[in-house]
Amino acid sequence: MKRQRSLISVLDSIVEAAEDKQIGIRDLVQSVGQASFSPVLLVPAIAVATPLSGIPMFSSLMGLLIFFVALQMLLRRDHLWLPEWLLSRKADGMRVRSAFERLRPILSWLDDHTQARLEAFAHRPLIFVPQILCVLSGLIMPFLEFVPFSSSLIGIAVSLLAFGMLARDGLFVMLGLVPYVGAAWLIIRVT
Repeated sequence: MKRQRSLISVLDSIVEAAEDKQIGIRDLVQSVGQASFSPVLLVPAIAVATPLSGIPMFSSLMGLLIFFVALQMLLRRDHLWLPEWLLSRKADGMRVRSAFERLRPILSWLDDHTQARLEAFAHRPLIFVPQILCVLSGLIMPFLEFVPFSSSLIGIAVSLLAFGMLARDGLFVMLGLVPYVGAAWLIIRVT
């Protein structure tokens, strides 16, 4: 079974939405599609993996977004609901556009190298594992603001998990587990 959207099409939607001076989370969610949980989950995860994570409280905000989206995926909701206080948050459009545009070669490569493999990890019942990891990742991100680069590693992990679920490629779901080891090492080393 082929995935619904390519990463480049998700990127193009975000870049187009970020044309204005300010872009809100509502704009990002609407650009990707409110019924498309995996692409919506990719947006904050990728954002945290970029230099945008250096903005104070950005990782916390993206972590909350990851939590809300992943929880609703886990609960198998039909449409995404996000609280108004989260949807109303805004960021500099040029900064968002620039951060995502830098990812174009990587996302293009990922699009070209995905296929249906290890599908058991991208379907029920094992799909619960990456969904639960994404929920927990979103919950811990606000606490990782104090450990340099740890939220970026968690963002990379959630990105790989979300991409694996989107592409139905179990290899990427399994690769999504690797950055958690790096984040755990960083946290242990800093504390």
